[in-house]
Amino acid sequence: MAQLSGIRKMVVAIAAVFASAGAAIPAPNATALSMQTGAITSQPIGHYEFCQTHRPECEIKSKSATAPRVTDFGWTVIRQVNLAVNREINPMTDMDLFGKDEVWSYPNGAGDCEDFVLLKRKKLMEKGFSASDLLITVVRKPDGEGHAVLTVRTAQGDFILDNLEDDVKLWTKTPYRFLKRQASVNTGRWVTIENGAEVLVGSVGN
Repeated sequence: MAQLSGIRKMVVAIAAVFASAGAAIPAPNATALSMQTGAITSQPIGHYEFCQTHRPECEIKSKSATAPRVTDFGWTVIRQVNLAVNREINPMTDMDLFGKDEVWSYPNGAGDCEDFVLLKRKKLMEKGFSASDLLITVVRKPDGEGHAVLTVRTAQGDFILDNLEDDVKLWTKTPYRFLKRQASVNTGRWVTIENGAEVLVGSVGN
């Protein structure tokens, strides 16, 4: 019995060592691949006015919270759309085009960052992507200027389509501070991005 008791003590001690070692090694932070959204927040005025003339696009609701796994073909389509729109549209400010700021519209040869986003979103929806996975996102550039990009939600993480960048990148690989985006369950609502300020330039590779 004494020998059995000693064996049990040894097993418990070994298990404790493994448990301690395991606790010392942090698990891979899978959530960092995706934005963590929070409470409902203010809708950009440009998007609000866009919704007045494109109401069906702002009334799409979804019950699915699970992002889809994108196939190799799907990634090819995403990259092609990003590159094609970036080359097709001439960057121009709303003030130059319309004589006022914050006009969100489908571009006709020229437009600003929000217009690039709207067109990419439209083209990807025409290719079969769900509106709940194509989310207009407001960010802040390193110089403090506001900017808009398109977030594509996938099981592999959240990826960014940007008129300032031809490559499609994981959101943590961009130089932006992420502020808010459309809610995946309701295209007319916007939510905060809780971990958007934690993404620092150069913190997750080049």
